[in-house]
Amino acid sequence: MPQWLILALCTLVACGLVVGVVFLRQRRVGDDDDPSETPDVIEYMTMMIGVVYAIVLGLAIAGVWESRNAADEVVQREALALHEVSSRVEVYPAEERERIRRDVTDYVRYAVRDEWPEMLDTGELTDEGDRLLERLRRDAMAVEPEDPRAVQSYQGVVDQVAAADAARTERAGQAGPTLPTVVWFGLIAGGALTVGMVFTLQIQRSRREVMLAGLFSALVVFLIFLVWHFDAPFARGLEEPTGAYTSLFPDAGS
Repeated sequence: MPQWLILALCTLVACGLVVGVVFLRQRRVGDDDDPSETPDVIEYMTMMIGVVYAIVLGLAIAGVWESRNAADEVVQREALALHEVSSRVEVYPAEERERIRRDVTDYVRYAVRDEWPEMLDTGELTDEGDRLLERLRRDAMAVEPEDPRAVQSYQGVVDQVAAADAARTERAGQAGPTLPTVVWFGLIAGGALTVGMVFTLQIQRSRREVMLAGLFSALVVFLIFLVWHFDAPFARGLEEPTGAYTSLFPDAGS
């Protein structure tokens, strides 16, 4: 289901519930009800709950956004390190150069085609990806350079393979959702409580008050959706998560 449709449905449901509760509440209110008699303590508690929830929601948005940027940086580092390996082996003998480049291509193609969907489903990387990267490391370290330029390039190649391995490890740590379940419980329960406190202010069925209550609930739903969208950066948060690989290795996604 498209994400915009999920957002639209959640917003419509939330607004519909708020408007429905307002109308049902007004039908049950007696003629002697006076909306101006809302106790001051309720207004104070409503304000405090709203402020606390806004702080928590802001921290959650900042946290998932930072995680999204970190995930993008990790993918960029891994792809650039592998590209550097392919570039720096240019001075190697033909056989060793082609072997290492073939190892890089096999790893990138597997990461984009097979490992990435598996990572999104399980939140973990695969043993096959580990094996392909280890094969690349082994072939890179097995080179015995004799040409002066190859000698200078050797350590750089080994270092870039290590950098790709480090970035892969970081990618494994960020493969799952950012926020734990208890935080999601707090966000959803807090949002429901914050919207529910609106009804303690004894809002009436006027068009202006109903519209404001609906807009407020839509805002809460949108912000929670925003947190959910960036909570899994590799699945939803990045516009083109494998673009760093396919831009440097065009054949990887084909």
